[in-house]
Amino acid sequence: MELRGRVALVTGAGRRLGRALAAALAARGAVLAIHHHRSAAGAAELREEIRRAGGEAECFAADLTDARAARALPERVVERFGRLDVLVNSAAVMYRGRLEDTTVERWDETLNLNLRAVFFCTQGAAPALRAARGRVVNLADLAGLEPWPGFAAHSVSKAGVIMLTQVLALSLAPEVTVNAVAPGAVLVPEGYDAATRERLAATTPLKRLGTPADAVGAVLYLLESGDFVTGTTLVVDGGRRLRVGGAVDGPSSDLR
Repeated sequence: MELRGRVALVTGAGRRLGRALAAALAARGAVLAIHHHRSAAGAAELREEIRRAGGEAECFAADLTDARAARALPERVVERFGRLDVLVNSAAVMYRGRLEDTTVERWDETLNLNLRAVFFCTQGAAPALRAARGRVVNLADLAGLEPWPGFAAHSVSKAGVIMLTQVLALSLAPEVTVNAVAPGAVLVPEGYDAATRERLAATTPLKRLGTPADAVGAVLYLLESGDFVTGTTLVVDGGRRLRVGGAVDGPSSDLR
């Protein structure tokens, strides 16, 4: 897919990896629909950066834990831009919490945003994406491929995203490709200190932490070059899934 002139909706684009993904698509010439909820300032800042660079972008606020709002978001984008070619489901939360610590409220917030919103946002986008023969990329996580007891709800939600990606791929074929990217330590939690980051890098087979650019490159591959790829999850983790030790509590077996 040639991204120049295409309309792309990136959820959770006001901060962190979602923002990096939206900026990369804009740099390729895509028209950006920047979704945000709690990161309005970051979304507005990105919008102005894109416009100053000669691009086109607009912000769209929505609480995607509300399934109706998630389903309506792509329709709002189509009303504004007249089409929708690309959907990147990036919005997510990640809370530490074991079986004993996870409250009903934390469980619902995590599953509603990380998983349910992906379903209903894609459902709302489906007519436009079919018409455009478009692309969907979901942001999964290494936690969806190996159990992280210390992040119980998060791990379950991302495992659901991986299965949902396969269901959506079959549901939207042959017009639309649907894939996922499962990053490892490409953007570690903001509270991690230097020692923790060093341990995380040391326990990664490639002996470094990833960067947002590593995940962005995987997403761009699926959008621009993955014409014959659908229903797959591309793992971008520096080889962490290969390490010895089995199930871990979180991003590193050192972080129990």
